[in-house]
Amino acid sequence: MAPPLLQLQDIALTFGGTPLIESAELSVSPGERACLVGRNGSGKSTLLKIAAGLVEADRGKRFVQPGATVRYLAQEPDLSAFPTTLAFVEAGLGPGDDPYRARYLLEQTGLTGEEDPKSLSGGEARRAALAQTLAPAPDILLLDEPTNHLDLPAIEWLESELKSLRSAMVLISHDRRFLESLSQATIWLDRGITRRMERGFAHFESWRDEVLEQEELERHKLDRKLAAEADWLRYGVTARRKRNVRRLANLHAMRQERRDQKRAVGTVSMTLTEAEQSGTLVVEAEKISKAYGERPIVADLSLRILRGDRLGIIGPNGAGKTTLINLLTGVIEPDQGRVRLGSNLQRVTLDQRRASLDPNATVAETLTGGRGDTVVIGGQAKHVIGYMKDFLFSPEQARTPVGVLSGGERNRLMLARALAQPSNFLVLDEPTNDLDLETLDLLEEMITDYAGTVILVSHDRDFLDRTVGSVLVSEGEGRWLEYAGGYTDMVAQRGQGVQARTVEKETRPKNSERPAPAPAAAASKRKLSFNEQHDLKTLPKRMSEIEAKIAKVQEILADHELYSRDLARFQKATDALTQLQGELHAAEERWLELEMLREELEA
Repeated sequence: MAPPLLQLQDIALTFGGTPLIESAELSVSPGERACLVGRNGSGKSTLLKIAAGLVEADRGKRFVQPGATVRYLAQEPDLSAFPTTLAFVEAGLGPGDDPYRARYLLEQTGLTGEEDPKSLSGGEARRAALAQTLAPAPDILLLDEPTNHLDLPAIEWLESELKSLRSAMVLISHDRRFLESLSQATIWLDRGITRRMERGFAHFESWRDEVLEQEELERHKLDRKLAAEADWLRYGVTARRKRNVRRLANLHAMRQERRDQKRAVGTVSMTLTEAEQSGTLVVEAEKISKAYGERPIVADLSLRILRGDRLGIIGPNGAGKTTLINLLTGVIEPDQGRVRLGSNLQRVTLDQRRASLDPNATVAETLTGGRGDTVVIGGQAKHVIGYMKDFLFSPEQARTPVGVLSGGERNRLMLARALAQPSNFLVLDEPTNDLDLETLDLLEEMITDYAGTVILVSHDRDFLDRTVGSVLVSEGEGRWLEYAGGYTDMVAQRGQGVQARTVEKETRPKNSERPAPAPAAAASKRKLSFNEQHDLKTLPKRMSEIEAKIAKVQEILADHELYSRDLARFQKATDALTQLQGELHAAEERWLELEMLREELEA
């Protein structure tokens, strides 16, 4: 076997008095593809930074073969020192690297190379960082969540690109299908230590369960032995007469061993509050169309969603998936056709922007709505601390502001708040972002067992296969077609996966042959105006403020005796609610229009 290119031995690191990593090992041989898995907060990203030489461990050794090149993809890259994205990517090239590969990778990730890094979104900056990491074809690639912010066409392209490289890789990802496709070995970071399996991620879950079952068996044996020795200490005749010192010392040693044992980290406990049953028909769309300017988002779509259906919506970034959801749920009106919603619907929406989370509110206030210290789940009151524990929040985090939570923690908080609300209609827009694999498992089970109706938008192919009964796929030019089954079934019927929204790059000549743009064409291009940029930036905050006001008015109207006790206040609150809902609708329409315009101009 070839000597390792990169090796970590007995790595330990402590943050704030609590050991994060106690004894971790990592070895990467030439051409090897390993995935690094573990719970959110277990230290995966930190261990990858130690491997990249960006963080120094408290203890342990790091070895890199002389002359081996290591490239690390961070979750939050910094491009501020570069004038364009192309300059950023080219800065990562070595003397012997192909300069054309930088532009090729940028185009494959949906960028032109001329973007100003100061105006990039988080997803665009991450795609530029991905291009910079892959451009030199290094000996070792350390990739931390490389599929974040990528749509399905980009994820499948990235899989193919990584398979074509000779580089050794260590991957962190929540995308099961991505890990199964690429990994040859699995490294599990659990409770500060690493375990290694010389098989890919497809075998991880069965291996993990075997390890945990064996641990539980050993713990049970130790508990029984402890009970027997304690019984001897209390009741043994010999013990009372002369106190066998060695046996007593062994008992104390076993007790210390039992105290030192770490149990596996708890799992999320999801309990969904279900409302009364809805009518048989949930959504009926009849020949609906929606366009922004010259660009069709939905064209002549007819669709029926019945109670209990699980519909997945699939398409590349910019296809209009969120707009389609808003059409189907009545948030926005179609330009043509009509949408009819069923009776007795109680809808709960989980939005991918997490815009409805107040960054200044605490975790407890977010879950209770700022009222008291209990959460009502399934008609029963539960203390907020107990409900937080169900979603792996510690009691100390009750007063933590939402703004300082990690992405995974904010998504768990969104789930916790959404699932506490009574519903019979769930709309989930990218619910899997930043969730660890165990939490994904439980979310899948929850959706499977849910008695109501589910509309799900996701780029996670495995999650779609496990949860939905049919998928609605963007075919381009506003056309959407429904296929029975999950993502894999759709590919089998369609003959191909989801294609990128714009395809002119495929027919565009190479850089050396690219003609100069005609003056008229150049003049026809425009950027967002100052007012449009300002609205696009400020509207999400404005919508959050309106939603908060709506919640306060709804709290007033929740008083069933208000109408008979104070008719004037009831009428005032009703009028205010109508006005606020109109303002929110107008703000959402404006934001959607500007977002679609921005995507169109960038494309």
